[in-house]
Amino acid sequence: MEIPVESFYLPEGGGGSLQQRIRQMVAEGILAGRFRAADRMPSSRGLAAHLGVSRITVTLAYTELVAADYLTARGRSGYFVSEGVPVQPEFRPVPKVESSVDWEALCGGRFSRMERVERPEDWRSYPYPFIYGQADPALFDHQNWRLCALQALGRREFETLTADRYERDDPLLIEYLLRNILPRRGIEARPSEVLVTMGAQNALWLAAQVLLRPGGHAVVENPGYPGFRAMCAQAGARVTPVAVDEGGLSVDSLPAGVDVVFTTASHQSPTNATMPVARRTALLRAAEERNFLVVEDDYEFEMSFLKPVSPSIKSLDSGGRVVHAGSFSKSIFPGLRLGWLVGPEPFIREARALRAQVLRHPPGQLQRTTAHFLSLGHYDALVNRMKAAFAKRRKAMEEAISQHDLKVAGQGGFGGSSFWMEAAPHMDTEEMALRLRAEGVLIEPGRVFFHPGTEERHFFRLAYSSIPVGKIPEGIALVARAMRGM
Repeated sequence: MEIPVESFYLPEGGGGSLQQRIRQMVAEGILAGRFRAADRMPSSRGLAAHLGVSRITVTLAYTELVAADYLTARGRSGYFVSEGVPVQPEFRPVPKVESSVDWEALCGGRFSRMERVERPEDWRSYPYPFIYGQADPALFDHQNWRLCALQALGRREFETLTADRYERDDPLLIEYLLRNILPRRGIEARPSEVLVTMGAQNALWLAAQVLLRPGGHAVVENPGYPGFRAMCAQAGARVTPVAVDEGGLSVDSLPAGVDVVFTTASHQSPTNATMPVARRTALLRAAEERNFLVVEDDYEFEMSFLKPVSPSIKSLDSGGRVVHAGSFSKSIFPGLRLGWLVGPEPFIREARALRAQVLRHPPGQLQRTTAHFLSLGHYDALVNRMKAAFAKRRKAMEEAISQHDLKVAGQGGFGGSSFWMEAAPHMDTEEMALRLRAEGVLIEPGRVFFHPGTEERHFFRLAYSSIPVGKIPEGIALVARAMRGM
């Protein structure tokens, strides 16, 4: 049977090259059972004319499909669907039935109801995206990342690419962390004290699960990263919020009987406050005297372009009471999902065993690609490029904020990529965010950062990691206008 040319259609806006899209279209038709073994494909000339592409594009797509055994070529007779293609079983559609299980009662919404900072999936289509933690394609080193990925896919790296490492991490990545990344934070560690994780979120979850038992007592910052509250609650711990000030978490306000303190000391989330060294040493002294542990999330260390950062809490730790978490999400790109934990060897041993039960280890190819990117100097070049761009954007933000008399509640003294803003007390920034979205402006309302029962609705965050510098003045003007309108 000859497959009619009208069976093929290329929708607009698809991803990949024309050749890749044609190859995918044919393969999907075969796998779905629409095209059967021995069916004859349209001629390359006929399909090219129908799709409005060059004949060579179709010929190359057919050639790759032959190599993949989806098609066979029979001399001058043309291309046919291969006899060896997988055939989908023909099941009759099963009518949908209502489940007799009360899933809401069974699951209890223990995980899905945890609040998080929301942003639209199509945020890149908005002209003024003042949202946090997203990568800017204009700054990213696509070419060298691609070369590192190809190197990690090479035959010499076959074992790293394909092997199940069980609980072990890529030794090349661990070596670079120990020799370059951690010393910048003042941390000296051995391989047995470091664990590679699927980003900082995974690192912090592992820490909460290992360090907290049901009925334990955790302290989180208020306002603070919402994930801390969720992870501690999932571990069955009691969570106490402690207010932050211009120096971050207040040590004097720590309650009695605490087991673990979670802090973003270097760059407090979301206020950007930096904990002074004197307060860091006071926190460590209190941990020794009152027998609690500290989990330090050093999530934006590299983005310090105004002046040098303070040493990490872990670097000051002489009693083995600090677990340090870091990530490449802000400095490379968030979709990479690679981070690390540093802590005493007994803790890392338990975290490694727990990680193995959940995901074994982060993908070897990702670890090795990142290791090459770091070791070849591309990472430092990327960070320097981001610092220079962020410094310009921050200056543009400061000028626009000042011009429109907006109030900054926290901007930090080391750099970073955002401002913590304060509106008039009567304003609800969630309502303001909805109004601004209609004008193409995305901001992050601040309510979600506050512990339940302590919410303040007149704060919001403006980030500049992914907005072009030329868009900042007009975007801030729209924010100011929306505030005046409320």
